[in-house]
Amino acid sequence: MNRTVTSGALALSLFVGACSETAEPPPPAATGRSNAVALSGKAAAPPPSAKLAPPPAPKPARALCSQRVDFAAPKGLSAARAAPGATAPTSEPPFGAGKWVWLNLWAAWCGPCKEEMPRLLAFREKLRASGVLVDLAFVSLDDDERQFTRFLEAQPATGVRASYWLPEGPTRSAFLGGIGLREGVELPVHAFVSPAGRTTCVMEGAIEESDYASLAAFLGAR
Repeated sequence: MNRTVTSGALALSLFVGACSETAEPPPPAATGRSNAVALSGKAAAPPPSAKLAPPPAPKPARALCSQRVDFAAPKGLSAARAAPGATAPTSEPPFGAGKWVWLNLWAAWCGPCKEEMPRLLAFREKLRASGVLVDLAFVSLDDDERQFTRFLEAQPATGVRASYWLPEGPTRSAFLGGIGLREGVELPVHAFVSPAGRTTCVMEGAIEESDYASLAAFLGAR
């Protein structure tokens, strides 16, 4: 009995000793930044610095109306609408009356048309203050009269509350053709009729803030 217990105890002692000799001790716990760096063998790489995108380059100034045209003053502007309390335009803009007439062709469904309207009104006042005799006439190419009139009624007191109107039909076609434009032209469109009554510039596309100097030079501002 004693010899069996002694043999078992001896075998267990040898097994525990063998395990103790082959097992590696666990690494020390990292208690701080210095220990973490020492264990990894190198410092953590710093996060990459954010790169700021360069500012957009300013748009170069356009030379408006660099290509002149020569058409008679357009005809057919007899229909006009105005919001309640606003004065409707006369039966026809004062072509050939010694002042420039700036025609803006627009529609209530045209986003760029509506976006540029306050700018056009501001440009008109600046031009007049610079000695340019100029009238600004808005000409709607809306097919839906209700949408057109609702737009005028929703405008603030300083907005566009009156406009000529060219509904779809022969009158519109003749008006556009008279200044070299096709049906379905992309809006907005700007046409400039000289004090002598000749259309000297037709420009497709919106007027931008940076266009004032070029426009003022074309119209002879001081």
